[in-house]
Amino acid sequence: MWLMTAVALAATIGACMTLTTAAEAGPDFVGFEGQYSPGTIVVKTSERRLYLVLDHGQAVRYPVGVGKSGKQWAGVTQIDGKYRHPAWSPPTEVRRDKPSMPSVIPGGSPRNPMGVAALTLAGGEYAIHGTNAPGSVGGFVSYGCIRMLNDDITDLYQRVSVGTPVVVAH
Repeated sequence: MWLMTAVALAATIGACMTLTTAAEAGPDFVGFEGQYSPGTIVVKTSERRLYLVLDHGQAVRYPVGVGKSGKQWAGVTQIDGKYRHPAWSPPTEVRRDKPSMPSVIPGGSPRNPMGVAALTLAGGEYAIHGTNAPGSVGGFVSYGCIRMLNDDITDLYQRVSVGTPVVVAH
């Protein structure tokens, strides 16, 4: 019995350490090469990282969750809205795949997939947003949105404004 309890405890501690590491992964200041103006957000889908370009070849880097297979996209857009604790209405494709989902999930609800803040992107139904499921950050998990830890979206939210250019690349 003691051995089974020890194994279960070790597995629980290991799982918590994995979740804690993911949840505590935050922005890093890193070197960044590219032809992007300071203030541009660059999402590298294959890396599952978002970069906010700074001056002098530097960027702030955040871990993100990105579109799952068949839901990824690439292109250039800009932030067209900033929202704290947004309500969320599932897009048509999500409603089709999950018909029992409510038509609106209120802001602040633990079931709301937008987390604590959202930066909506011009030209579509996508956003860069927080999440109440921190273990999903770092994966191919969304219908095309860029998913961040709530602490990270809060940090990014304070650094950018409406009109900030966003480049999503594979």
